[in-house]
Amino acid sequence: MKSETLRRRFVDYFQRHGHAVVPSSSLIPANDPTLLFSNAGMNQFKDVFTGRERRDYTTAVSVQKCVRAGGKHNDLDNVGYTARHHTFFEMLGNFSFGDYFKDRAIELAWRFLTDELGVPAEKLYVTVYEKDDEAFDIWRDQVGVPESRIFRFGDKDNFWAMGETGPCGPCSEIFYDYGDRAPGPADPYKAIESGSDRLTEIWNLVFMQYNRRDDGELEPLPNPSIDTGMGLERMCSVLQDAANNYDTDLFRDVMNPLAGYMGLELGVDDRTDTALRVIADHLRAMAFLIADGVAPSNEGRGYVLRRIMRRAMRYGKQAGQTEPFLHKVVGFVVDKMGGWYPELVKERAQIELLVKVEERQFDATLSKGMPILIKYLEQFAAEKREKVPGQVALFMYGTHGFPIDLMEDVARDYGLGLDHAEYQRLMDEEARASQTGGDFSAKKVHPQLEADAMRMATVETCHQGLKGEGSVLRILCGDTVESLVSEGLEAELILDVTPFYAESGGQVGDQGLIRAETGVFRVEDTVKVLDRLVIHRGRVIEGSIREGQRVEAEVDGRLRRRTMKNHTATHLLHQALRQILGLHVRQAGSLVDPDKLRFDFSHFSPLEPAAIAEIENLVNDQIMANTPVETVEMPLAQARQSGAIAFFGEKYGAEVRVVGVGDFSKEFCGGAHVAATGEIGCFKIVAERGLAAGVRRLTALTGPEALARFRESERIFDEVRDRFSMGRDELVDQLQRAQEERKTLEQKVEELKLRLAKGGGSEERIEEVKGFQVIVKKVSDVDGGQIRQLADELLQRLKDGVVLLGSDLGDKAQLLVKTNRQEVHAGNLVRAMAAEVGGKGGGRPDMAMAGGKDVAKLEQALEKGLDVIKNS
Repeated sequence: MKSETLRRRFVDYFQRHGHAVVPSSSLIPANDPTLLFSNAGMNQFKDVFTGRERRDYTTAVSVQKCVRAGGKHNDLDNVGYTARHHTFFEMLGNFSFGDYFKDRAIELAWRFLTDELGVPAEKLYVTVYEKDDEAFDIWRDQVGVPESRIFRFGDKDNFWAMGETGPCGPCSEIFYDYGDRAPGPADPYKAIESGSDRLTEIWNLVFMQYNRRDDGELEPLPNPSIDTGMGLERMCSVLQDAANNYDTDLFRDVMNPLAGYMGLELGVDDRTDTALRVIADHLRAMAFLIADGVAPSNEGRGYVLRRIMRRAMRYGKQAGQTEPFLHKVVGFVVDKMGGWYPELVKERAQIELLVKVEERQFDATLSKGMPILIKYLEQFAAEKREKVPGQVALFMYGTHGFPIDLMEDVARDYGLGLDHAEYQRLMDEEARASQTGGDFSAKKVHPQLEADAMRMATVETCHQGLKGEGSVLRILCGDTVESLVSEGLEAELILDVTPFYAESGGQVGDQGLIRAETGVFRVEDTVKVLDRLVIHRGRVIEGSIREGQRVEAEVDGRLRRRTMKNHTATHLLHQALRQILGLHVRQAGSLVDPDKLRFDFSHFSPLEPAAIAEIENLVNDQIMANTPVETVEMPLAQARQSGAIAFFGEKYGAEVRVVGVGDFSKEFCGGAHVAATGEIGCFKIVAERGLAAGVRRLTALTGPEALARFRESERIFDEVRDRFSMGRDELVDQLQRAQEERKTLEQKVEELKLRLAKGGGSEERIEEVKGFQVIVKKVSDVDGGQIRQLADELLQRLKDGVVLLGSDLGDKAQLLVKTNRQEVHAGNLVRAMAAEVGGKGGGRPDMAMAGGKDVAKLEQALEKGLDVIKNS
């Protein structure tokens, strides 16, 4: 049975048994700071299991795309070398949210495997939690599995938990016996216990029936639930009689055309097969990650994607590919899987383009990074070190993108290993830092709110006006819950009803006032936590506010209106970029506040002035047309069919809000917008820059802020005209002429410095040491290319010897050693000299530079160099 058939049979089976079909969520988890990528089918249902979210169904089935290549769940280094490790995989799952429980879950699973798929019952074994007699009895008495095929295991293997506290419960796993075709003990219990491939887990049934309290005690959940997961790749290997996942159609249909393109043949040798497996697996991961909006970068999710891509590129090079090739073969994945995942087909051009750009960058990385690495290796080899320090390895990888495994291969040629322990420690420190900031930072949630989340909720009326009435549900002051807060104190108020817009979708939270009979609270920021509660952060400016009190809430209308203009302008900008630059443009982040709008988007080169002008014109045309802005609530499926643009990583409910600007723009959006585009006034882009590979950032102004920028530009032009008697049309030409004249003068000054430095006198002497000559020379204001040129000319004068150069640069000392004598290592020598001036340095055996701040000891440093040569 092919993978396409298995997916469809699984979904149809559970749909027939009353399960709602739920599409796979994005690989970018929606509003979940704890996950780098979606890595299990239950991720998108987490809030349903905890009770924070209600849906219009109680049972569901899904085919979830998953990635495990970073953070806690990282299988990257095993990919290609084992039968079952992958970066990208698909998880088939059925779920019950307080509906059926153990007996029904077990029955559905067993009947699907044995009746629907025809898997022989004698090939299947079952594990249960050691204390779960109920599950054991169901398998034995209701399903008919012999006791000899049911094994009990402890907490490590058969007890599942969402975290240290919260929902948890025993689980039951189903294993398939591959027999002698896979390695492992013949005894089934030992085969499972050892984790061998002989008995492979194909399905895990989690019985979520407890809540673990802070004290570790387990209390029964009011609505026990079911979470199951069956790996598509593993199940395909069972049905296709393949003991290795790479021998299934999921991979063969990618690897066969891949091998043909690369001029290779499967099954000839292990090295070639491994390379093809790695590349095929990584092609799948990169295609799906890019389709879901991830772009390669040096941090977060983009860092993981870059690692995956460059690992595939390296294996390609090892297999003989001298030119970029991945962008030409990633389409094999689209051809194989685009039928089930239409986003692959839609984003095919974007995927191929981004892979091509990254491949070119990687080639540039090797060209740029290799000479730097070689310098380090020569230095470490000369110092007779055994390993490259982890800090250097991290620098080469983090700054220059040089792959660690390739670095290890090159280092081996110099008789060096890598300090993997130090490297891993530094990597772990960086990973921990990335989890507490950047893309994955979460707003702090008071512990009390977690407990009260199901008993409280804020009704949001932000789209119904700027004023409203409500009651104070909670008052938070730092880490404590208070019943009253007085004048001058900072606090966070939670209301049962609020007109304040809580920060989301790039739009900042509202500001304004909350008034009670006894006091006034100034709101400085508004945020949402736990998807249910709106927190108003600010300070009591008059009297006091107490819990339970009725209040009047009023948003600062001036700030809200300015923010609305910028938010609608952001939608216009997004569509203008797509029309002018291409449909590969996709939002990668945004910030909308009263003063400006900032928009991050996928694109691969800086925007030319002509393109920026064209974008501005298109947006301003829409503004001058005063097009009505319409907001409609509609079912999610209908919104997608309407062509509205949705954003990856955002969480959408059954009903969504769609904002449309005539026929020009239509997007999913919960933010605040103007009634018609004319209210924006005007639009001006004021900055454009790159953020990461393939990601650009635009900053723009609207209305009065844009007009103020125009006025400031006019003021500058007028000042230049008045002070320099220069017309507007002459400005660029005259500035360019002045720049060229300055460059010429600076070059003449440098030539004069070098000419002066070449002279002899008391600042230069030549000594005979051990049969060769050493020039010791001190100069002033000579650095960079000039000091290297001077060293070259001095060594030519000697023909055989050593040059010790020191330059007084005013605020620092510059040292250079150049030699053609093998017994003198320039890098080691300049390091000893640098210590005299309070600096560090090093370099190649033939030439090295260093610097320090203690200029007064420059001559002492030169003498130190001469002494080292004499005494070595």
